[in-house]
Amino acid sequence: MADYDYDIGIIGGGAAGLTVASGAAQLGARTLLIEKEPALGGDCLHYGCVPSKTLIRSAHVYHELKHAERFGLPKMTLPPVDFSRIARRIQEVIAVIQKHDSEERFCKLGAKVAFGTVFFKNDHTVDLNGRAVSAKTWVIATGSSAAVPPIPGLKGIDYITNREIFSLDRLPGSMIVLGAGPIGIEMAQAFNRLGTSVTVVDRAGQILTKEDPDMADAVQAVMESEGVKFYLGAGVEHASAAGQKKSVSLKLGDGASVALTADTVLVAMGRAVNVNDLWLDAAGVGFGRAGITVDARLRTSQKHIFAAGDVSGGYQFTHAAGYEGGVVVSNAVFHLPRKVDYTWLPWCTYTDPELASIGLNERAAKDAGLDYSVWTEAFQDNDRGLAEGQTEGRIKLILDKKEKPLGVQILGPRAGDLIAEWVAVLNGRVKLSTLASAIHPYPTLGEISKRVTGSVFSPKIFSEKVQKGLKFFFNLKGRACTPEVCEE
Repeated sequence: MADYDYDIGIIGGGAAGLTVASGAAQLGARTLLIEKEPALGGDCLHYGCVPSKTLIRSAHVYHELKHAERFGLPKMTLPPVDFSRIARRIQEVIAVIQKHDSEERFCKLGAKVAFGTVFFKNDHTVDLNGRAVSAKTWVIATGSSAAVPPIPGLKGIDYITNREIFSLDRLPGSMIVLGAGPIGIEMAQAFNRLGTSVTVVDRAGQILTKEDPDMADAVQAVMESEGVKFYLGAGVEHASAAGQKKSVSLKLGDGASVALTADTVLVAMGRAVNVNDLWLDAAGVGFGRAGITVDARLRTSQKHIFAAGDVSGGYQFTHAAGYEGGVVVSNAVFHLPRKVDYTWLPWCTYTDPELASIGLNERAAKDAGLDYSVWTEAFQDNDRGLAEGQTEGRIKLILDKKEKPLGVQILGPRAGDLIAEWVAVLNGRVKLSTLASAIHPYPTLGEISKRVTGSVFSPKIFSEKVQKGLKFFFNLKGRACTPEVCEE
């Protein structure tokens, strides 16, 4: 039997890699974790989830202060935002979380952490900073980076991506956002609220193309009411410098041309997997433009090499990467044949209002040819939403023909938190009747889930047939009042 330096080696210190390293080391496997950046945590901690949500919170508070009169408070005149202070707060939050993703912590768990460049020499050995290191099992968790499309002239302007946007030294006066996916839309709203004039451009005809049009359009309507401009169905033809500003030329769907000018251009047009410098061919690992090819157990074409997180071309969420890391541990360390199951994978776009989903939305159900029904409840009918002045949005419950849940979408305040109840309900196979009859505290936003499930049963419980039966058996006398009597 071959003698390897490590039982398991992990390339990439993001959510997937950290999950595998933590689990493997604590289970007694001799573990090596390799990260090319100077600190662990991956894109999510340093350039993604954490800094974006920190920025969004600052923008939300500033927005609420500017509209204090909505809550019966005196109207406030605020000074302009000093973005350097927001950037400093972002780094402070990252620093706190970084302690949980430190080299010292993983060393205490039993994992060796190494920083530097790495590439495969063969299917068991890598070159780490010029030194050969071998492992019985390898896990590739190198994540993804902002994809930069080949737009003529784009490389000639000083554009930014998610890596630079959180460390700007000043707030841009104007910004063009190329891409109307989650990153582009979240940043567009946040910077607009802070005082930047923002224009969003996308080739698609709607923002957030994975979402149902009615929900995505509602998000767009809110953003437009706040001042964000949109050019959808528009192709980017050329980018160029215009003095101290940047210029982007568009071709609209009707054939018209438009030239936009701004201080900053944010490129948020999707993600590209990080595989270029790994020499995967040397290891015999198959991959394509979408990512490394894996099976349901996250094994690559080499069964002792796994891939997890963004690099495997699946769902590009931190929580998905963490889940996949757990699946890898089951297969690589426990040697249990565990397969991934994304049936009830939730996700959320952190606009205001938030848009959270789990399972199939209406579009996916229709594309699958399913017979389904849609049940909704609006936040304008939720007492807590009214009290907090947050009445935009609704919940959509998608049921199959047997009235079993196919999915849930929530557009509204704290939707990312509200979807958690449905994570438990759907994964736990809880009956809708159980949720409908469960006691929810009043007044809460969470009551909206109870209300929408209750609406499924109300027509049956309060039907004319049930009324007639109760009248027959218990001699009920029927209505005590009718609209006609009330009018008299």
